[in-house]
Amino acid sequence: MFRQRAHDLGFAAIGVAPVEAAVAAGRRLASFVALGRHGSMDWLVETLHRRTDPRHLWPTARSAVVLAMNYGPDEDALANLGRPGVGNISVYARHRDYHDVVKGKLKEISGLIGRDYGGDVKVFVDTAPLMEKPLAAAAGIGWQGKHTNLVSRAYGSWLVLGVILAEAVLPADAPAIDCCGSCQRCLDACPTAAFPAPYELDARRCISYLTIEHDGPIPLEFRAAIGNRVYGCDDCLAVCPWNRFASAAREAKLVARDDLRAPRLTELAGLDDAGFRALFSASPIKRIGRNRFVRNVAIAIGNSGDPALRASLEPLRRDADPWVREAAAWAADRLAAGPAAQTPA
Repeated sequence: MFRQRAHDLGFAAIGVAPVEAAVAAGRRLASFVALGRHGSMDWLVETLHRRTDPRHLWPTARSAVVLAMNYGPDEDALANLGRPGVGNISVYARHRDYHDVVKGKLKEISGLIGRDYGGDVKVFVDTAPLMEKPLAAAAGIGWQGKHTNLVSRAYGSWLVLGVILAEAVLPADAPAIDCCGSCQRCLDACPTAAFPAPYELDARRCISYLTIEHDGPIPLEFRAAIGNRVYGCDDCLAVCPWNRFASAAREAKLVARDDLRAPRLTELAGLDDAGFRALFSASPIKRIGRNRFVRNVAIAIGNSGDPALRASLEPLRRDADPWVREAAAWAADRLAAGPAAQTPA
């Protein structure tokens, strides 16, 4: 019953795994943190113990029901990278915040599970220290590719996840099989060489981490490689060959907003706090705040190679935020240096 209802509500895939299936991934996460590859994401250190086993989060949990919703783009996800006058936003953030879209649907499914199987249930949409991707792999939704993200044979790289933990023991699905083979396109595509080895990520070098999670100045060595990516990076996802089976999102709230497909850098640079909150009121981008976002925009302007954009940097060089001012000064110097400065570091 709950599986059919999940499909009726727009979920592309659903699977069940025992909660202990995530324990091995918890050990890998501990190694990731021990190596310092989490960067400034101190919350990973603080919640590490609970992340290593769902039962540390909820001792009586026995089953994990994992649901995936397709957010596949209806155009080339990397097309903007060749358009230096616009900002490139990661596909998952070009539409309504998926947390809001998925959570209400999960609550309805959880009610059916509780009714049919008994026991308590709890709903999670990236809101608790839970390892969704390993659980999704154990539930047969897809496998964690060499870029550490989930890959599906049917939907490629474009899935967002929600998890329902249940006290009941539900019939489990077979785990997914790794189908990466010898392919390493995702590793080769990374602009900042953020993968020390297949299936390993160093977040400190990842553009998604640098533009979303990292506060303060972005290290100089990565700025040229960021290009015009103002929020996140989809390069390793978009080049995966399994995307040839992907389809565009069916959920209307996960279809890209027209104003976020290719926003002009000059317009983004002019955002004050009120303008930022108005533009991104229902977007996951709102979480990082105006200052961090405009810092990213200034770096993108510096990488544009277009001297006409220098004027949009002048107000930012007097901005109240020190890291916005610093990024704007760097960008102005880079544009002033001319074409020779535009060669990626």
